[in-house]
Amino acid sequence: MKNITGMLKDAMIILVITLFAGLILGFVYQITKEPIALAEEKAAKEAYAEVFPGATDFVMVKEGMPEGEFMEGWIKAGYETITVDNVLEAVDEGGNVLGNVLTVTTSAGYGGNITITMGLKNDGTLNGISILSIAETAGLGMKAEDVLKPQFANKQVASFTYTKSGSTMDSEIDAISGATITTDALTTAVNGGLYYFQMQLGGSGNETK
Repeated sequence: MKNITGMLKDAMIILVITLFAGLILGFVYQITKEPIALAEEKAAKEAYAEVFPGATDFVMVKEGMPEGEFMEGWIKAGYETITVDNVLEAVDEGGNVLGNVLTVTTSAGYGGNITITMGLKNDGTLNGISILSIAETAGLGMKAEDVLKPQFANKQVASFTYTKSGSTMDSEIDAISGATITTDALTTAVNGGLYYFQMQLGGSGNETK
């Protein structure tokens, strides 16, 4: 009988601790939710401005991936690990649409998801990319910001490939030494954004070398 009473007492103590911890976590979440959301929104806006410096405003036009036939082509093209999270129009002071800004996520990074924004002019020129989140290996994949990101700027190509022997054309990206997975993931994410731009937004896919 004493053992049962002791067990019940222990169970009640654990229950009270669990409930208390849950309340504390819920309280902390409510306090931090808005500041986190504001910080994420600020980071996104800064990324939009970085990849489309000529725009004065960004208007959301699509959120999430389209359904139906497009997705069949998307998977067939090899972009099953890529999602286009949202699409915005980049506009100038007169309200003229200069192009689009896409937020793209790949789940194929070595350390998990990599999320980028990319700015595309109406003629298909990729202004550049901004890395919103990445968790790759320090000293290797985390070099993406310094090594890979600059190579995508001001390129007008249909898609990119990467090389380990030195790029010889605009459509080639020099891979990060020792971080092929990160290079492949980021390059595929950019290509997915280009494919979406061409197939869903009527963007140009002409390649210049």
